[in-house]
Order: sequence, then structure tokens, then C-alpha cells
Amino acid sequence: MKHLYQKIYLTIIASLVLVVVVTGAIWRLDRGDSHNEPTLQIIGELVAIALPKPVVGQTDQKTAVMQLAQRLNIDLALYDENRTLVAATTKELPEPSLSRKKRIFGYGKPVWSFQLPDKRWIVAGITNPQHGSAAGLAGFLGGVALIIALCAYPVVRGLTRRLERLQTGVETLGTGDLAARVEVQGKDEIAQLAKSFNAAAQQIENLFASHRQLLANASHELRTPLARIRLGIELLKKETSSERQIELERDIAELDQLIDEILLASRLDVIQKLQTSEEIDLLALSAEECARYDSCWLHGEPVYVTGDPRLLRRLIRNLLENAAHHGKPPVEVEVKPNNGSVALNVSDHGSGIPESEWENVFAPFYRLPGSQNKSGSGLGLPLVRQIATRHGGSAVIARKPDGQTCISVTLPSV
Repeated sequence: MKHLYQKIYLTIIASLVLVVVVTGAIWRLDRGDSHNEPTLQIIGELVAIALPKPVVGQTDQKTAVMQLAQRLNIDLALYDENRTLVAATTKELPEPSLSRKKRIFGYGKPVWSFQLPDKRWIVAGITNPQHGSAAGLAGFLGGVALIIALCAYPVVRGLTRRLERLQTGVETLGTGDLAARVEVQGKDEIAQLAKSFNAAAQQIENLFASHRQLLANASHELRTPLARIRLGIELLKKETSSERQIELERDIAELDQLIDEILLASRLDVIQKLQTSEEIDLLALSAEECARYDSCWLHGEPVYVTGDPRLLRRLIRNLLENAAHHGKPPVEVEVKPNNGSVALNVSDHGSGIPESEWENVFAPFYRLPGSQNKSGSGLGLPLVRQIATRHGGSAVIARKPDGQTCISVTLPSV
């Protein structure tokens, strides 16, 4: 059997057959007749009164047996104390049983034998049993099993059909169709599995789309410094100028930084946890980076976070460079505790960021519309958010009480 629904369905059928067989066996092998002995004794007393005495001829005894059997609508057989047949209404009844077990099996209907007080034996059987035979019980249970089997098939098949659709979706995704999704039906575990598959497929599609966009934008951004470097080299062939060499070195540095940011962004996309983690004084780390700028004010108090010092240094540096390139001095940096976390706020005295663009500035290679400053790669703030996220924090644009906007990074405190 290669299909799951066949295994489940046959398991149900086998269970039903087993129930029928075991029930029938228990019914046939039941030895619980001992509790009927007082009843049989009372019946024996009554039958002994209804039948003539043994001294009466067999003809009279047979007549009495026939009348009693007709009155009770049962089959009867009378035997003497030596178990010799005296009279019987049918030849289908067995001889009396000498065992303690009063019921006799194997005759297709309920049959009992018991001894009368005068030592004679009576064998009685139900003439037309309606519900008492093993065959009737087995037939009834078999009918129930058949109904359950017919009702169970569509349920089992519907269950496995959803699994087959999920398998098809996985195979389609594996062929490269990242838009593959499966229909979610019901609220059981299979429905939850389908939802998880769709969420994973969506995440994979988003990741590939992000990488494609990153590569497309990176190729565009790389052309500008490369073109300037190529032009600078051609000019150096014709004239030797220290200014030209400085510009060429600046272009090479810009290209190197762009490549480094692209690689870092790609690496942060795939890593699950930080490779290095240690306790860091965020105020001291910010002071080291702020010392690189002339118009930079730092205030706050020592707070400690756990993380990668190299990545956190890059986070602070990107924030300061973004403020220096796109804002106006002085740049203000604030480090303070914030409800069990650490807040790092960086702002400048420029025109700020329109509220409609607060989320867009964290997209790779995005620049504000109408911006005159084209320096930078457009990866600074996206890297800030990626680094903050990898440290269990967040990076957002916020508005200060004085109306200026600032970039606020929140990190878990030690």
C-alpha cells in the first residue's frame, strides 16, 4: 500500500472486523451460566409438575411434552435418568449435557439442558430465535461495521487528499515556483501545517525578491564609482595630479565600503544568531564613534547590552554618517535606559524626514524624493535595522518633543 488513506481506511476496517470476531467469540464462549442455575431449578420444578410421572406410558409423556412445547413455543426433548430419549418435538435437539454448563452450543440456536427433580432430563431450544443466535449477533455487528466503513471512507479520503495537495505544493516549490501556495481547509493539524507551509513559502519568496532587488540595485550603484575610477585612470595616464589621485582613492574607498555593506547585508539576512556576544557599555562605544566628528554632542548614562561589538559599532557609525550626510550639525546622540531596555537616539538639526517616508528610509538603496545629497549607498539605515533586529531590538523613526525627528534604536539591556 503506497497511499496513506488506504492504510488508515484498512486499519479502521480491520478494527471493526476484530470487534465483531471478539464479540462473537466472547458471546459463544461465555461461561457465565452459573448465575442461571437457581432459575433453571425453579423451571425444573415447574416442568416436573406439568409433566406426568415417569410411571406413565411414553405415549402420555410424549403428548404432554408436545402440549407443553406448543404452549411455550419452544422445542422440547424429554430423557429418562439414563439419558434415553422418551419424547421430543424435533430431532434437532442434542442429548443432555452432564457438565455444569447448562447451555449447549453449536446448534445454531440457544439450547439448554437441565435435570428435573425426578432425575429425568429436559433439553429445551428456542424454535425461531430472532436475536439470540451467534449468527444474528455477528450479522448485526457486521451491518454496523459496514455502515461505519462506508461513512469512514470519505472522511479518511478527504484527510489524505489535503495531504496530497500539501505534497504537490512542496514539490511545486521545490521546482522553483516560489509563488506556490496550498489551500487551507479546516482548523486541524493539517490546516495548521498548510498555514505554516504558506508562511514559509512567503518568507522564501520575500527573501529571494529582496536578494534580487539587492543585486539589481548593487549592480546599479557599483557602476558609478567604477565609471569614476575608470575615468580617473584614463586621466592619470595623461596628467599626474595629486588631486586626481585623492579623488581616485576616494572613489576606491567608496567602492570598498559599498561592497562591504552589500556583503554585510547579505550575511545578516541568513545568520540565525550572533557569532560573537559579550557585555558592552553602549555609552562608551558611542563616545568612541562620536569622537570622529567635530559637531557631535553625546549625553546619557552608562548602560550595558549584550551583543557583537563590531556590529554595534557599525550601527552607531551608520547612524552618525547618515546624520552627517543628510542632516545639519550639530548631531545629538542620547543613550539612556528605557523600561528595561536601552534607547539610542540620534538626531540632527536638519529638516527631518517626512512622516510618510519613515518606513521607506529603511529599504535598501532608498533615497528621499528630491534629495540633493546623493552620497552614500542607501544601505546605512537598512543595516542599522538589521543589526538591531539581530540583537533582539528595533530601529524606528520617532518625533522628539521639540518637533524634530530622530532615529531611535532600542536594544535589550543586560
